[in-house]
Amino acid sequence: MVFDINKFTTKIICENEVSDAVVEIVSRENELDVFLCAKEDRPEFVELHWNTAEDGDVFVLGDAWERSYGDLEFRKISENDRFMPWYFIATDKRECFCFGVKTQANSYVCFRYDENGITALLDVRNGGNGVHLDGRKLCIATFVYSHYNNGNVYENLCDYCRKLCDNPILPKERVYGGNNWYYAYGDSSFEQIISDAKLQVELSCANENKPFEVVDDCWQIHSCAGPWLPNEKFGDMKKLADEIKKIGARPGIWVRLLRNKDASITDEMKVQKPGNEKYLDPTREDVQDFIKADLKRIKGWGYELIKHDFSTFDLFGSWGKDLTSGITDMGNWHFYDKTKTNAEITVDFYKLIKDTVGDMIIIGCNTVSHLSAGLVHLSRTGDDTSGKEWERTKKMGVNTLAFRLAQNEAFYMCDADCVGILDDYIPWEKNRQWLHLLSYSNTPLFISCTDKINDEIKDDIKEAYKTYNIKHTIKPIDIFETKTPSQWEIDGEKVLYEW
Repeated sequence: MVFDINKFTTKIICENEVSDAVVEIVSRENELDVFLCAKEDRPEFVELHWNTAEDGDVFVLGDAWERSYGDLEFRKISENDRFMPWYFIATDKRECFCFGVKTQANSYVCFRYDENGITALLDVRNGGNGVHLDGRKLCIATFVYSHYNNGNVYENLCDYCRKLCDNPILPKERVYGGNNWYYAYGDSSFEQIISDAKLQVELSCANENKPFEVVDDCWQIHSCAGPWLPNEKFGDMKKLADEIKKIGARPGIWVRLLRNKDASITDEMKVQKPGNEKYLDPTREDVQDFIKADLKRIKGWGYELIKHDFSTFDLFGSWGKDLTSGITDMGNWHFYDKTKTNAEITVDFYKLIKDTVGDMIIIGCNTVSHLSAGLVHLSRTGDDTSGKEWERTKKMGVNTLAFRLAQNEAFYMCDADCVGILDDYIPWEKNRQWLHLLSYSNTPLFISCTDKINDEIKDDIKEAYKTYNIKHTIKPIDIFETKTPSQWEIDGEKVLYEW
């Protein structure tokens, strides 16, 4: 299971026949820097290929472009017919190797590993067109290879993820508390949030690490869109933040920065890509100023956490589950600034948010996982769980926690999403297990419920919050047999969940 990363072939794909585009490789021990330069050419992709000796008993696991959608799993190499974004691990259960690229790459990178060897496809487009580098020499990715002479798959992947991110930013304290989405689903008010905050303080049992109360999509004038001003059910958002703090909780808030119905926004400020709706173009200076003004206003209200959502879809027009070998479909469209790759544009957008909000805790949702590392404190690593459908929570929540847990504290804090408690939709004996697993996972723990929950549920949440604020050791066990592992090792003991 060893291959030489220095023995590969290279191919450049441009809008037209290649004339002046060149790739330069700088090799170090187990690492490759890939540089791309072009003056007249408009590069779209760079392809690297390694010939390897394959074994039918090798299993592979890749990552996801943004969130995962309950679809992560180990597959035999003979059955592995899909592209794997960012990195992968391969194992015959006796030894392993990991191969991928460092975080904050300047291209969107995915891998194919099959009987023909390993192929890496680096997407350097701008929108759906080739990028105008105009003579610029750009490091589009740094490849990292690690080989392990053991079959400790989870531990090896944890070690490897730490090698991929040089600059993770992590919150000073563990992040937990309430988020109102999975019981309210967009229908809430100032008074309801105050009630929710009081409940979170009660459940936290005077823990010195105060819980958050996150106001999700519901507070602004338009559903799931700006302008980022309060509707009549919320009124004064600064007053709401102040009241949450007085109660003893910490205020958080949700935004979707690239979808805005403000009357002052012109069509020129939007990306002119195919589709019925246009979204803000973050490569424009006037749009950047607009976004910074929104963020400064929200920070000025006193919110301590911001959850920014939908940006991958708004930038590129697709959900991660619908993507294969590139971040967006081919098509004749581009951003206002045509000189940067889609990856550079994505990273610049995340940097703008981070630089503007200062010391606020940042949750990225529908953000590109590998590009957001070092620019968000928490990343929603899976699609939405549910307050209504247990099968959705099982599929989305358990899957992403098991197969992306190795990224936790290596890239960011991995947010596998909420425990949604809404009336009697989901039997508590099911949700209790999800709560229990999250409380031991060392990842963020958010609860979505009202004060109408019964004493049994309250007691279970109080115990979970106590458990959560202590460091634990945890790993999934039956990762080769299922997409939703039920066997876990927690603090040295085997725990079985009846999903």
